[in-house]
Amino acid sequence: MLSEEMSTVSKPLVAITMGDPNGIGPEILAKALSGHALDPYCHPVIFGDKTVLEQAGEGRPGMPPLYEISGLDDVDPGSHAVPVFQAGCASPPLRPGSIDPETSHCAAVWIESAARLALAGRLQALVTCPVSKEGLLRSGCPHAGHTPMLQAITGVEQCHMSLFHERLRIVHITAHLSMRDAVAAVRKDRILHAIEAGYHTLRRLGFAAPRLAVSGLNPHAGENGAFGREEIEEIAPAAVLARSRGIDCAGPFAPDTVFNRMCGGEFDLVVAMYHDQGHIPFKLVAMDEGVHVTLGLPFIRTSPDHGTAYDIAGTGRARENSLVAAIALAAQWAGARIV
Repeated sequence: MLSEEMSTVSKPLVAITMGDPNGIGPEILAKALSGHALDPYCHPVIFGDKTVLEQAGEGRPGMPPLYEISGLDDVDPGSHAVPVFQAGCASPPLRPGSIDPETSHCAAVWIESAARLALAGRLQALVTCPVSKEGLLRSGCPHAGHTPMLQAITGVEQCHMSLFHERLRIVHITAHLSMRDAVAAVRKDRILHAIEAGYHTLRRLGFAAPRLAVSGLNPHAGENGAFGREEIEEIAPAAVLARSRGIDCAGPFAPDTVFNRMCGGEFDLVVAMYHDQGHIPFKLVAMDEGVHVTLGLPFIRTSPDHGTAYDIAGTGRARENSLVAAIALAAQWAGARIV
């Protein structure tokens, strides 16, 4: 939920990209705009197709009026209406639930336009609705997803997928790798980078003294080398280095208990050693309200923790909870930076 405290700070300009128009992006965006009062917390700027969003919001009580802009200088911060920047790319006729290279191309254009403005400091945060990795590749985009695209635009070599909820915050040292490659990537420098990224993010979000933990890789965190030496040679040394830099970081702990301990309030954030190790407990607890955060970029980027959901696109059944949480976190984080 959006915090009442956020209304006391300067309102950041937050870009929200529509995502793939054939997915649930337009629907959840229309629901977020119509059912949740965003005005006190941020100035949203939509990067997408105004006509598509109007169709998605047709008949919804509270849906604000939309107006087209040709650049950020056209944004009227005093208006209740929401600006939409098409960036020269109008969506072709929709085919909900289908992968269409043309609509995926539009999604890529909207993402790149918003990201470049964020990189230039014209926007305080970027929230992205879901896209299809296959669709992007079929459209001619060389990047399979938001993260590699944003890394290419910003020139950042290393960033971290993370998941945020009020009881669970998880930073992954790697994202979409095979298990073989993920295990090979469990290295001290990568783990330390993830620890520091998570720590500094929590500090910016208002945690006075964040309590971090690192998960083990092997069952029972390796049992002192009985089931592998990664904990001894890579993970524990990274935690020691973090503590030497003033970060409260404990572990490595057994991966089958550390996330439960965080959920119970013992830790504020856990660093996971691979994708599914962090995603499985998170989605069990916060499937509809979790937020995906990319750490390490030079600007704030959040997104819903789900995909395009082609199977329900156009049915009206998509839930906007995760998108609303993503906007709220981006606004909170950007507001904390502004003050």
